[in-house]
Amino acid sequence: MPATVTTCALLGIEAHWVQVEVDVASGLPQTSTVGLPDHAVREGKDRVRAALRNSGYVLPPKRVTINLAPAHLRKQGSAYDLPIAIAILAATGHTEAAPLSNVVIAGELALDGALRPIRGALSIAVAALAAGQTHVLLPHANAAEAALVDGITVLGVHSLREAVETLVGRHVPDAPSAPTEPATSATPVPDLADVAGQEPAKRALEVAAAGGHNLLLIGSPGVGKSMLARRVTGILPELALAEALEVTRVHSAAGTLGRQPLIRTPPFRAPHHTVSAAGLFGGGGSVPQPGELALAHHGVLFLDELPEFRRDVLEGLRQPLESDVFTVVRVGWRATYPTRVMLVAAMNPCPCGHLGDPRHACRCTPHQLAHYATRVSGPLLDRIDLHVNVAAVRSNDLSGARTGEPSAAIRTRIVRARARQTARFGADRSITNARMSDRLLHTHAQPDDAGRQLLERAMTRLGLSARAYTRILKVARTIADLAERDAISAPDVAEAIQYRCLDRPPG
Repeated sequence: MPATVTTCALLGIEAHWVQVEVDVASGLPQTSTVGLPDHAVREGKDRVRAALRNSGYVLPPKRVTINLAPAHLRKQGSAYDLPIAIAILAATGHTEAAPLSNVVIAGELALDGALRPIRGALSIAVAALAAGQTHVLLPHANAAEAALVDGITVLGVHSLREAVETLVGRHVPDAPSAPTEPATSATPVPDLADVAGQEPAKRALEVAAAGGHNLLLIGSPGVGKSMLARRVTGILPELALAEALEVTRVHSAAGTLGRQPLIRTPPFRAPHHTVSAAGLFGGGGSVPQPGELALAHHGVLFLDELPEFRRDVLEGLRQPLESDVFTVVRVGWRATYPTRVMLVAAMNPCPCGHLGDPRHACRCTPHQLAHYATRVSGPLLDRIDLHVNVAAVRSNDLSGARTGEPSAAIRTRIVRARARQTARFGADRSITNARMSDRLLHTHAQPDDAGRQLLERAMTRLGLSARAYTRILKVARTIADLAERDAISAPDVAEAIQYRCLDRPPG
């Protein structure tokens, strides 16, 4: 008699319902898998057969047909091993089919019957809860991750034999506990106090982190642009639980979660400038994978040597930076990834890197300078709130004692500024000053008369776009929040205008 087991297919970061149907009939002993399986799924029949034999189960020499429904959805990966094995056992009478009606099963089998961890366990638990299922049976290594979803019973097992004993009621796995405390990072974030000098740049980092603004650091080679950027996550607030679940879900689907079941610190991703569009945005090939942009969700995406990135990669950033989501459409599938990131970029002022540097003469020709200036388009620069020149550090600052503020002190001010934004915009912490709508901007980011006049003069003299105008107001709102003031004054507007160095004419 055919047996059916419920599992899920991972598409992007979403889990979709799949029914594993197994029919055992008389005929030549062979196993066939249908329903658009990929190579990993088709090879699973050999893993399943060895795991069943080594777990002590004897199967009759019959023809086994495995159907993965719906047939139009492509099935990828090795998480189908365990549900296929359970369905085969149910179809051959080794286990009852009744307990399989309310449990979602997923897991990869080793040849000895042990269970290996899978990708997307958190998404599977979310899908199971949404479909009204009561239990999820997963490898023990994924149990704590799936237990983050309230309202679902997670059964974490170590082997195929233990999975069968659990389903028939002869074994009760230990209940996994969802983590409540943030995991200690294996690579601690370096401290801003270690950076000599660069006080204006540190202030720009503080303003950007407080409001979630995008930031571009411009300076000669070796002045410390990358050093500053890699310390941004050390001053960002810890992720709220809802944000941590979103980030964990993306990294679980990508297989980059590691041993920490919940990510509570903002992620930092720094792809090389040779990254492809698929590597940055996701997709690529027949298996949709989250890209670097999605992996930086609720964190920092650092693009070093910004003009060296491919043009199509840079221009592709314009839409997800505005909408906070990115949809990849390919033949046969469609995946949407969250992309709410803080973009931090760094670039040299010219091809040789010494334009405006008093220590070195620039060797670039006017044609080289003009070509370099077009490597990053104006529409993309308009989406970056702060353009900051990073000057070289003086020798006495390098040799002297480090007296800068530690990251912890700066983070305290940023947490207070974010709290003001939460009180202003409501409980949704994802709405920061950088993501104010036009309505919120008109309500909460209007400067006083002196500030308005200053901004109007800047618009006329610098020829700023409407988008740059709104960016300046958003940054000014953040500067006032850091000072714990409700009103935006002329000094706030002046500092925000100062952070638009690429909008100022030469000289």
